Amino acid sequence: MTPLMIICLFIPLLGTTLGSGMVFFLKKDINPKLQKLLLGFASGVMLAASIWSLLQPAIESYEEGDFLSYLIPSLGFLAGIAFLLILDYAVPHTHINNEDEGPTKSKLNNSMKLLLAVTIHNIPEGLAFGVVIAGAIKGTINESAMLALAIGIAIQNFPEGAIVSMPLESEGISKPKSFFFGFVSGVVEPIAALITIALTVIVTTILPFTLSFAAGAMIYVVAEELIPEANEGKHSNLATIGLAIGFVIMMILDIALG
Repeated sequence: MTPLMIICLFIPLLGTTLGSGMVFFLKKDINPKLQKLLLGFASGVMLAASIWSLLQPAIESYEEGDFLSYLIPSLGFLAGIAFLLILDYAVPHTHINNEDEGPTKSKLNNSMKLLLAVTIHNIPEGLAFGVVIAGAIKGTINESAMLALAIGIAIQNFPEGAIVSMPLESEGISKPKSFFFGFVSGVVEPIAALITIALTVIVTTILPFTLSFAAGAMIYVVAEELIPEANEGKHSNLATIGLAIGFVIMMILDIALG
């Protein structure tokens, strides 16, 4: 791995850390309108990254007209969806609207369930970034595209870090502990990335599959969690506006640096 790859590996975690640090500067509760905007923004970034940083390189790994160019990315995409679906059913967690999912007999409190929810949803981002680094190591993806994805995920992780740490504080957890839990929720990303890098570098032929797998996992999070949560409560166009802004920013990053 080059020095740039090592630096990029931790850029997304920096976004989560800075976002979690907002617990020291903002009020206990995030303004509902701001929360809608931030969740929409995160959705837009993840959608654009899934298309340009993951699915497109997976399809372009094959010659034009090769049936594998749509078979392997399709299978990988569906496998990524299935993977997150299984995690959602197997791991007890709760969402911003306090709706519980997973095993019903869990004794975890709401704070820990919220932490688990965000940790689960950070796994796809780690997978996505890990597979892009693996592609850069193999020379099939350039380092500029890798940097673009790192910056995009970090931008998206900033509001997610705040969305984790601030509700924890509102439930009575101290500011330092809330910040720490927000930080920990992001640590899963470099861990998932390193695991993905190891697997993909060892078995080069699975790179198109893993790219589309990560895309499926990220889009599952957007469709199942982020967009529904962004539209909770009184109707507003803020989530859609945030999604459009996030999508365009990630698209520009990917095209300009890709």
